[in-house]
Amino acid sequence: MQSSFRKILIGAIFFVLTNVIAIFGYWFAGWDLLEAVYMVIITIYGVGYGEVRPIETDGMKLFTIGVIVTGCTSAIYVLGGFVQLIAEGELKRVLGVRRMTMGIEKLTNHVIVCGYGRVGRILARELRHSKQEFVVIDTNQERLQEAENNGLFVIIGDATEEKILDAAGVKRARVVASVLPDDAANVFITLTVRELNPDVEIIARGESPSTEKKLLRSGANKVVLPAAIGASKIAHLIVHPSVEELLSDSFAKTSLNEDLDQIGLQINEIPIESGSPFAGHLLSDLSLGKMNQFVVIAIRHADESVTRSPEAEYQIKSGDTLVILAHLNAVPQLREKVARPEIFYRGARG
Repeated sequence: MQSSFRKILIGAIFFVLTNVIAIFGYWFAGWDLLEAVYMVIITIYGVGYGEVRPIETDGMKLFTIGVIVTGCTSAIYVLGGFVQLIAEGELKRVLGVRRMTMGIEKLTNHVIVCGYGRVGRILARELRHSKQEFVVIDTNQERLQEAENNGLFVIIGDATEEKILDAAGVKRARVVASVLPDDAANVFITLTVRELNPDVEIIARGESPSTEKKLLRSGANKVVLPAAIGASKIAHLIVHPSVEELLSDSFAKTSLNEDLDQIGLQINEIPIESGSPFAGHLLSDLSLGKMNQFVVIAIRHADESVTRSPEAEYQIKSGDTLVILAHLNAVPQLREKVARPEIFYRGARG
């Protein structure tokens, strides 16, 4: 759609040129300057009191027709620009809301992030890095504009309202993360989400330790207390400074994986989907090349239960997710082997 200001400017230029050319046209035809101006005004503005002088020649008739058509067209063009200018604000608002929410109705098994403050921004960054589809809900238009500019799905509104959660696809979502700095709001969101979708996993933020029980009773599956985590980290830095310095310089600025990156390691999840060549084999059989470059530290099963420190004789099943600690260059190779029928086992190639 052409800019309304540009439309007004183009129309105004043509309108002024039409007036000037018409005035000089009548003047050159032998009319007085005042008569020429008067004739142009009553002609273009459609007043039509009658010609100042009789127009008898075909050339003057065609010239007058051109003045009428060009003048009226440019005037209508300018008027259209003003109408567009008035309506454009409302139109942009409607289109903006549509653009923000477009595509959300197609999402399934996605994550809903309630709140786009400090914690919400960090969470969104990590989810995006993990290529996890998610929707952000917040009441702040500026924050959501920033999120939308980053390519995120956003909904403006109060996450405690059922219609807003429905718009975010809460009934199709896999996880809802309520990370607002207001404990009461997080409790209310948890209650509302649990009522709308009894099966969704809810992860809630709590500022006060006393809120944890309230959130769990309200239906939250997990509660994260940033203040408690920060205090625990500081205590660890005091008690075990050498270990912490090896992994991280600043807990506030880096996630665990960013810490591990500094020593060439990373924690990753490798899903075992139906038909994966990993399914049906023992953990002890899995190998990557001539030497292992990863350790399976846990297995999340299809029913969401977790086995920590799994036995070497555990038989991998479809639907399992291997949680591994691996060298950075080993993760892409492992993901590739999950998708390929060929995989290395100790002593043989399968």
